[in-house]
Amino acid sequence: MAEVHIIGQLTGASGFPSANLSCKWSIVAGEEWTLLEGSIKGHTQVDLPVDARFSVWSHPIDVHYSTKSIKGWPKIQFQIFHQDRFGRNELYGYGFIHVPTTPGMHELECMTWKPLSSNSNKLWEFFLGASSQLRDTDVIHNGADRFRLVTATMGKVHLELGIILRNFSNYGISMS
Repeated sequence: MAEVHIIGQLTGASGFPSANLSCKWSIVAGEEWTLLEGSIKGHTQVDLPVDARFSVWSHPIDVHYSTKSIKGWPKIQFQIFHQDRFGRNELYGYGFIHVPTTPGMHELECMTWKPLSSNSNKLWEFFLGASSQLRDTDVIHNGADRFRLVTATMGKVHLELGIILRNFSNYGISMS
């Protein structure tokens, strides 16, 4: 079997309207992919940064997959939350990236977006501290449904990932 090791960290976030951010993340892979080791989802701590322009998480990612096909190559999806002074978590954005297909170290940035609310919901959100959220998080990485949404650009998630590939040449796949 061909193998992919994804080792790295969610370093942090920048460009969001406020600090006190956390990130819920998950790795999504196709049906032909088997998780051998590691956790494919997690949630960072809430960062209370000195410099509000950059939240620091330093949250580890360490996953090992095996596969017989490159179909369904892994993606990492993100949900960013802002914690207000009352401890409520407000959705600040969604995003996803494809895991790099080349071995080595990669510094990545993932742009995020947020669904815009209707005018009637804006008043509700203002008083309750809530925000519009997706009913199905698969929309984050499935492009066909996502393009029907009205969204606003939010900040960036920063990652450092090391990719190790093994035995792909045994299946006639050159990953150089």
